[in-house]
Amino acid sequence: METTIATLDSTFWITALAILFLLVLSGFFSGSETALTAASRGKLRSQADKGSRGAERALRITEDNERLIGSVLLGNNLVNILAASLATSLFTRAFGDSGVALATLVMTLLVLIFAEVLPKTYAITNAETAAARVSSPIQVIVTLFSPVVGAVRWFVRAILRIFGVRTDPDSQILAVREEIAGALQLGHSEGVVEKEDRDRILGALDLSDRAVEEIMLHRSQIEMIDADSDPLQILAQCVESNHTRLPLYKDEPDNIVGVVHAKDLLRAMHKLMLGPDASPEALQNFNVSDVAMPPYFVPDTTTLDDQMRQFLRRSTHFALVVDEYGSLEGLITLEDILEEIVGEITDEFDPDAALAIQKTKDGQFLVDGSMTIRDINRAKDWNLPDDEANTIAGLVIHEAQMIPTAGQVFSFHGFRFEVVARKQNQITKLKIRPL
Repeated sequence: METTIATLDSTFWITALAILFLLVLSGFFSGSETALTAASRGKLRSQADKGSRGAERALRITEDNERLIGSVLLGNNLVNILAASLATSLFTRAFGDSGVALATLVMTLLVLIFAEVLPKTYAITNAETAAARVSSPIQVIVTLFSPVVGAVRWFVRAILRIFGVRTDPDSQILAVREEIAGALQLGHSEGVVEKEDRDRILGALDLSDRAVEEIMLHRSQIEMIDADSDPLQILAQCVESNHTRLPLYKDEPDNIVGVVHAKDLLRAMHKLMLGPDASPEALQNFNVSDVAMPPYFVPDTTTLDDQMRQFLRRSTHFALVVDEYGSLEGLITLEDILEEIVGEITDEFDPDAALAIQKTKDGQFLVDGSMTIRDINRAKDWNLPDDEANTIAGLVIHEAQMIPTAGQVFSFHGFRFEVVARKQNQITKLKIRPL
């Protein structure tokens, strides 16, 4: 009898210790899953670059999230089910049939507190540190469970395929930009990220999605030099212009034969007028094409990201934009692209740039029709759509399905638009007010 009691006592304590050990394992699996999925890959990469082997292992493990989660869940379910079975056996032996309900209640509380809430709370609070610490044992577990997890993955995908659902292994990579943009918007709404910082980062992220035709200076606004003009007239035009580089055309504006840099023109004419061989005849026979640089043409579909790289590679920052037929559409500079990141860049030759949006006494905003929708959204933190038009005038024409006359008023997208001035078929001034 004493031997039986001793045996029961030893069995009880061995089973209780086994349950305790399984609870620890369950907490380890739960905390590891939370830490590895919640850890920022950017922070882990930074730690790995500083020599952290744990962070480097964590990065390798999280490259295949599906396999990682499958292995951790498999281990977690195994220990939880085994712990529940042992507890049921233990409580049934001690309390009879009522031990099943008691085992369920006790194990639910123990698993919830010590195997779920506690480890996951720590893992969320110290995600990167915890991920680096658990990476070594988790790597072993992933390797051990890899065959089983691979079979389960194949089975799950086969079932999902029956219902028309296909998994995309690159979805995490493609969602990086959206994740960054969402984090910036959330940080700005909570007051953590300044509006200017948000706009700069989002502007840099958008370069690969936007084409040069969206921000180029339209051909109607380009100041050009006629190659057949009198040399003194060309000199006066360059001196009075606010621009350093001017396109040079011959016979018709579409026939661009070069780009004149004001500094090159001034050097050449200074030599003809004040140099050792200076003479009135030499100045009259001056050919502006001799000092012009070859024109650089780019298609209007080129992305801003690619165009910026081309500017840097060619050591230039002035390009003429042409359409698919080779006709001149406009021009773009490196400054135009940089302005999409840092905002409007002004100098002493842009006196009206700061007055692009003026607030009137009645609370409306007076803007140029040629101002881009993106610039207005950035300046006023509005959300006007720019899918169908690049400029605010283009948006009004698109929504109105006509070319409005001065004085006409429209309401769409939550704003009131009043046409203030129109020149020929171009809307030059608008008043805008949020409804």
